[in-house]
Amino acid sequence: MRTTILVADDEAPMRKYVASNLKVRGYDVVLAADGLEALKLASEHPLDLVLLDIGMPGPDGTQVLQALRQESQIPVIMLSGRAREQDKVRALDLGADDYLTKPFGVDELLARVRATLRRNGSVLESSLPTYRCAELELDFSARRVRVAGRDVSLTPKQYDVLAYLARNAGKVLTHRQILQVVWGGQYADEVDYVWTYVRRIRRRIEPDPAEPQYVLTEPGVGYRMPSAST
Repeated sequence: MRTTILVADDEAPMRKYVASNLKVRGYDVVLAADGLEALKLASEHPLDLVLLDIGMPGPDGTQVLQALRQESQIPVIMLSGRAREQDKVRALDLGADDYLTKPFGVDELLARVRATLRRNGSVLESSLPTYRCAELELDFSARRVRVAGRDVSLTPKQYDVLAYLARNAGKVLTHRQILQVVWGGQYADEVDYVWTYVRRIRRRIEPDPAEPQYVLTEPGVGYRMPSAST
């Protein structure tokens, strides 16, 4: 099956630039010029990825992202001319999988698309036993997370971060290791990605996110998860 990508941007030249480069690589593309159209198309099409401009007329990209996250965990890459760290962190904190600053080149765009679509370690995970620690369970074959018997909804990238930590339970993983495995080598310096995602994961799985018991911080190094319960 072909991969379908929604490109939502109010600038026609940017939509054309992104869409033409995706189509020539074999992706199917649907286009939206504003937030309302983006939400309409997202409800009508089985999408594999959304490229979402932040600065669209209402609802803007962050509002569209929030609406999508209420219904779906589809991967989302935010597009923006804002390069400030706080803008990037806010988008990631709202559930975006990646953040691409305009202007960007074709190679970077395609690398980000491939990295976001890729499911890291999915073949390896299918044969791993379920990780259990206290009330937390990760079923790797089903990509399913449960806490106290309740299903927990995570975005694909949130799951990938948690699963990588769980696969290496008992070991300390550095920020760089997490970035390289989950996002790819070109993200090795994007430390804010890791701590933003860990913060959101903790909100989902920890009884008290301020005093985590599953995703533990190793100050100045990275994170680790406790060894699985026996």
